[in-house]
Amino acid sequence: MKNKTEGIYIGEESQEYKLKFSEIAESNLDINKPTVLLHSCCGPCSTAVVERLAPNYHVTVFFYNPNIMDREEYYRRRDDQLKFLEIFNHEHKNEYFVDYLEGEYTPDTFVSLATDLKDEPEGGLRCSICFKLRLDKTAVIAKSLDKDLFATTLTISPHKNYQLISAIGNGISQNLGIKYLDENFKKKGGFQRSIELSKKYDLYRQTYCGCDYSKINDEGK
Repeated sequence: MKNKTEGIYIGEESQEYKLKFSEIAESNLDINKPTVLLHSCCGPCSTAVVERLAPNYHVTVFFYNPNIMDREEYYRRRDDQLKFLEIFNHEHKNEYFVDYLEGEYTPDTFVSLATDLKDEPEGGLRCSICFKLRLDKTAVIAKSLDKDLFATTLTISPHKNYQLISAIGNGISQNLGIKYLDENFKKKGGFQRSIELSKKYDLYRQTYCGCDYSKINDEGK
């Protein structure tokens, strides 16, 4: 099912989230908090980031990862993203609510951009293109939904270059005229906290970033 915002596709699980939002959580929202569309690469990485942001922002998690070339892997990660949000929202039902949107799953889009760079080392140009692809879409959707900011969970991983992601995010921000929430989420024990929460919620922690090319070189998160 496609909602009114072009580029966002909502499956059955996500539709349930929208219904919960309208029926349960709306009355609990603090209208004075800024809104942020948070690109999430996976459930485990989102845990500590959501925990950190939710008290101060209205967070909508945007699961957009066409770089995950294996469909079974994609849906396994997507399902654990939803699993985490389901539990988190229940635990904090009297405090705040984290919404969910899912981007269109089009791995061919990533492959068309990255196939000529398949032999690049992890962290090289292929990864830069991948970061930009996902952050571009997040910013466009955030602006179309009138969010105050956009952000990404990518910076919580010790295997991801914060300076590079920051430069990409801020460049997109300038081009599109929407603020980028520039935070190095691995700081203040963010990555360690994500491991703790992943164990708490029994989440699947993948051993490679997403694309088939990364399986060779990626040591895992």
